[in-house]
Amino acid sequence: LSKMESTKGAKGKRKRSHSKGDGKAKQSKKSKRKEVVAANEPSSSASTSSSLTVAQISEDVLTKLALKYWAIGSSEERPPFNAKLIEDIYETEIVGTDHALKRIVLLELSQYLENYLWPRFDAVQSTKAHLMSIVVLVNEKFREGVSAWDAFVSRPEQFPGFFQRLLSACIDEIAEFTFKEHAVLMLFLVNCFKSLEVDMIREQIQRLVSLSIWTCLLPSRLEQELKSDEKLSKYWRVLKKRDAKANEKAKAKLEKERKFLWNLIRKFLGVVSSIPESGQIDEEKIQYCNRFVELLIDLESMLPTRRFFNTLLDDSHLAIKCRLSPLSKRSEGRLFNQLLDILKFYTGFEINDRTGLALTDHDMMDIHYNSITSLQRIAFVYFKEDLDTFALSTVAGVDSRPALTKHFGALSARTLQKVAAFLNLLPEKADDDYEKEFLLEMLVSRHERRLSQIDALNGMPIYPTDEILWDENVVPSEYYAGDGCLALPKLNLQFLTLHDYLLRNLNLFRLESTYEIRQDIEDVVKRMKPWRMHDGSTGFKGWARMAQPIAKFAVVEVAKPKLGENRPGRVRADVTLALGIRPEIKEEWQALRRHDVLFLITCRLSSSSDTDEEMGGKSFKEKYGIVYVRGCEVEGMLNQEGKLIENNPFEEKPEVPGDKRTFRIRLDTNQYQQDMAATLKGAEDVYDTFNILMRRKPKENNFKAVLETIRELMNTDCVVPEWVHDVFLGYGSPNAAHYSSLPSYIPTLDWNDTFLSMEHLKACFPDYDVKCSVDDPVPPFRVTVPPVKKDDLQPEVIVEHYHLANRGPYPYDQPKRNSIPFTPTQIEAIKSGMQPGLTLVVGPPGSGKTDVAVQIISNIYHNFPNQRTLLITHSNQALNQLFEKILGLDIEERHLLRLGHGEEELLTEKDFSRYGRVNYILGKRMELLEEVQRLQLSLGVSGDVAYTCETATHFFTYQITSRWEKFLGKLKHEKERNVDFIAKEFPFTAFFATAPQRSEER
Repeated sequence: LSKMESTKGAKGKRKRSHSKGDGKAKQSKKSKRKEVVAANEPSSSASTSSSLTVAQISEDVLTKLALKYWAIGSSEERPPFNAKLIEDIYETEIVGTDHALKRIVLLELSQYLENYLWPRFDAVQSTKAHLMSIVVLVNEKFREGVSAWDAFVSRPEQFPGFFQRLLSACIDEIAEFTFKEHAVLMLFLVNCFKSLEVDMIREQIQRLVSLSIWTCLLPSRLEQELKSDEKLSKYWRVLKKRDAKANEKAKAKLEKERKFLWNLIRKFLGVVSSIPESGQIDEEKIQYCNRFVELLIDLESMLPTRRFFNTLLDDSHLAIKCRLSPLSKRSEGRLFNQLLDILKFYTGFEINDRTGLALTDHDMMDIHYNSITSLQRIAFVYFKEDLDTFALSTVAGVDSRPALTKHFGALSARTLQKVAAFLNLLPEKADDDYEKEFLLEMLVSRHERRLSQIDALNGMPIYPTDEILWDENVVPSEYYAGDGCLALPKLNLQFLTLHDYLLRNLNLFRLESTYEIRQDIEDVVKRMKPWRMHDGSTGFKGWARMAQPIAKFAVVEVAKPKLGENRPGRVRADVTLALGIRPEIKEEWQALRRHDVLFLITCRLSSSSDTDEEMGGKSFKEKYGIVYVRGCEVEGMLNQEGKLIENNPFEEKPEVPGDKRTFRIRLDTNQYQQDMAATLKGAEDVYDTFNILMRRKPKENNFKAVLETIRELMNTDCVVPEWVHDVFLGYGSPNAAHYSSLPSYIPTLDWNDTFLSMEHLKACFPDYDVKCSVDDPVPPFRVTVPPVKKDDLQPEVIVEHYHLANRGPYPYDQPKRNSIPFTPTQIEAIKSGMQPGLTLVVGPPGSGKTDVAVQIISNIYHNFPNQRTLLITHSNQALNQLFEKILGLDIEERHLLRLGHGEEELLTEKDFSRYGRVNYILGKRMELLEEVQRLQLSLGVSGDVAYTCETATHFFTYQITSRWEKFLGKLKHEKERNVDFIAKEFPFTAFFATAPQRSEER
């Protein structure tokens, strides 16, 4: 039922007729074809409802067919296998319903794949319908997020044959397979390449992307690539020797696998070129093209698949041909162009395809300079008359797109083809004549100077704009059932580099927040009810709690760019609101704090029919006249003198008379630069048009801080330790990050108060020989656990008792102790957490995970006192629980700081916020100065030595230290150093008179 609920909003919804379906389903004695027709007719009604009930599922004819033919536990005797039934179900329930989601979900729920399709599949005799039915149901399992490959475990020996049939189907002619079916096959390949961790899949997939696919390269290009890497050249020679020994059947199979992707690319380019520049277009063709580009993106975004495929894709010039295709110029190709942008990004990703190492800006600059200089050498040697100026120019003078177009645009198509042949991009004698537009674009795009990924990231606006907010290809407005293709990055098992991982998370989080922001904008605009007035301006009939009409907006400061940047250093603006609203709402607007994010909206209706039903066919953006949306950040509210009112938590805000309030805001400098550049080209000035200011709830409005944090991380050299880098990116063994696999193992550590007694310690190391130098030691313990060797049957644990330094005679000076008797499993988790490496503590509620984490924190604090520990949790409640338990251990209060809004919910009288810590230090200062004054009085010293910390330091140096050294000198020379002598000579007896005294008996 949960699967059926997930299909809400799916397309292809149809009405259900129980009586008609039941009447036809009773004709069970007729042919299988009639049974399937009966299944199809009720299904045409089943999809109009938002979800199916248990009764509807049980009454559906597909369920009855499942009970009769393949359901486990059915009391009826199963008829023999009939391939015609599979064909009829495929033709009527899948193809006949245009791959209706609910019919496929019903087939998946009935375990059609596990119990009927796969057990009866034969690689030679099974029909196309049998093959496609398996493909469709596997895709459905991936869409639902359930395990897709468990069904194949029963007969894994059949999978290679099935996969070979699949490869043949993918490159087959369109006559047998429709474009819709080819799109389904592409999705299946996408899912296969996402499942490289499955041995059965990896064994088949890795042959398609191995070094042998370079047989499809241009011979000159192949020679160039092999010369650049001697190791690959050696492997290539071994590959050729192995091919020479293979028989004809094996050679045919190898040839098919090696040329599969190349043939698939050629077939795709043929489909793209067949789309006309105008007129009607087959939607299934577009769907197939989008799915194929998605497959290419997945291949390029994983190192195991891109290592050799990236060169093959570059040799095919697919991206350039797609950019010049008619589809990219049509409005229907918007998603296609967005996918091409992602593909272009990954084909030029800053990584070494062979080693997997990230390339620095210096490395990318070297590659670019080598590319330009090689082109200049060819121009100087072979085309001196036509390209003399280009050959003798500096690299910086000719590596821009306008400069390259100027130098090569004057050449003929034949000359450009010769240049490409010298660069090993095209054959010397081509069978087809290439168009000049393609040849010029190929040379320019390969040699133009590219913006580095970091520079592109730093130049990206943080706030979403109107163009992104209502882009259905990026942020769908309807429920996304997973059956379409979106221009979004994916979070795979593996990532190219840490930059790649962070960038995908940045884009996904940005788009996730964009969806929420769009919902908020649509809500407030509807509530404000905009209408077009007689003078053409926009008025508002309604009101919204989270938005107000703008009375005045003005940009007040555009600072000069910082050194090395071309965007403004700072852009400030003042926005004035007339808050003639209810007092509580007015107070909410006046309570806006520094760094709160607001949105500036331009709402401009194009007709006087203010958002009535006549415009119901248009999108929300068109219907309500949303023209521009820009984000901004609050600096503060201005007073009557035009100065910022500081947010001081210890002072009350001054009252501002009247209803008008002016806020100083900061605009996104990157977005402002782009808008001003567009204005210079003749576009409208965005910042003269805003008429709505929208705020959001603080708990839902932290996206800017998250995005800026990710961007700052991407600008740093090191983000994660080396020992977790490869594991983090999905490479190598996960155990490589465990402390036992690291060379930085620390054998001796201070366990402080972890163990309650020596018996407790021995019980926590049952497989060790525990040794201690003293009898009956008491905590605290310093424990040495040497690395465990394979041949060591009972390793030793050496326990060392030590005494804590005396912190003073007062009760509050005594350290807080742990009282939890940890189990051996918990002790192992604590040990792992104290060591360098990655520790993951997993357990059900009540198993002591929080107590283990708190003890790890305490032990790290005592073992590494000069280091800082950062605690991050998913919720404020979890962090507060940790914090409250930490307060109960031996950790100094001055070393604790609670960040975030959850500090207010902390169940303690003390304030651990940033302001609270400052107050604590100031209060502690006054408390200690009072103690200095009391010490001064006890010694009879005159003067105001407790006035400041500086005077107290002088008092300590000249009065306390001298007395203490004199006392130590007397002790050193006194032969009978008994208690009476110490009590008599101790200089601070009067000061410690308030300390608890030992009893006379003791």
